[in-house]
Amino acid sequence: MGTVTELGPRLGIAPTCTALGVARATYYRRRRLHCERPRRPASSPRALSAEERAAVLTVLHEPRFVDLAPAEVYATLLDEGRYLCSERTMYRVLAGHQEVRERRNQLRRPHYAAPELLARRPNKLWSWDITKLLGPAKWTYFYLYVMLDVFSRYVVGWMVAHRESATLAEHFIRETCARQGIERDQLTVHADRGPAMTSKPVALLLADLGVTKTHSRPHVSNDNPFSEAQFKTLKYRPAFPERFGSIQGNHDFTGAASDAGRPMSRCRPAH
Repeated sequence: MGTVTELGPRLGIAPTCTALGVARATYYRRRRLHCERPRRPASSPRALSAEERAAVLTVLHEPRFVDLAPAEVYATLLDEGRYLCSERTMYRVLAGHQEVRERRNQLRRPHYAAPELLARRPNKLWSWDITKLLGPAKWTYFYLYVMLDVFSRYVVGWMVAHRESATLAEHFIRETCARQGIERDQLTVHADRGPAMTSKPVALLLADLGVTKTHSRPHVSNDNPFSEAQFKTLKYRPAFPERFGSIQGNHDFTGAASDAGRPMSRCRPAH
């Protein structure tokens, strides 16, 4: 655009744009946007003053109106022979005070920032999760615990159990950290907000080991993507069985899958 602006007055805008392969409409549009200054929208002469908006908000906060929608408030005031503003203006006044959905004084939930974790070397950031595997009969399951190194995608520990519990998770994390030689203030472990992940035994264990723990945001399913992707890779293998007949067969298949892909350091199968 700078070339067209420089050579256009001397050679002509159209030939210059054609030579450079730039559409004339694009050149004129960008020049117009560059020259124009953003203008603030002019307020309507019929707009409510600050005092009038405060009066409308006071009426909406009255006990008889606090639970009603602006349409009901508007109709009730008209029945009483009062007109403060239109229904749409009531919505604007409420929106300006962030009270469109709820005008009563209620608990405000804190804003949870998305976890931002960076792994620069192995054994710096781990991600772990638990997934269900179908058992031999309906409504029977085995539970696969997997600890994944985020930097290398190396599975540093795994365990198959009959149930999901904080005690088994504590045993699983303790053995995995001991096998990998984790020192204090070296490791960060990320997990979702499952019962075992947020349990007190696991939190106390990580504090004793000097391991920093982080969790996904509440009701957010994609804050632990590495473990979820690893589980999908395992379950979408062509040889993955529909059901496992026993925990030992589950353990053997998981070990064979790890030999075919990335190696795993395993714990003993828990019962």
